Amino acid sequence: MTIIINGEKKELSENLTLAEILIFLSLEGKVMAAAVNMQIVKQDTWDVYELQDGDKLELLDFVGGG
Repeated sequence: MTIIINGEKKELSENLTLAEILIFLSLEGKVMAAAVNMQIVKQDTWDVYELQDGDKLELLDFVGGG
């Protein structure tokens, strides 16, 4: 399966949930928001939300500044 993560194409051998993708990318606990195909996915559903071939995933982290 092929998905686009923050503009970068990734090839995965199987369908994964959003939570599994974060573990695969070593980003668990670091991502604050996620959108699939421009739709926000609520964080409490990440462990059951399965990504599909061709999905575009945006992972966001909020950074404070001044």
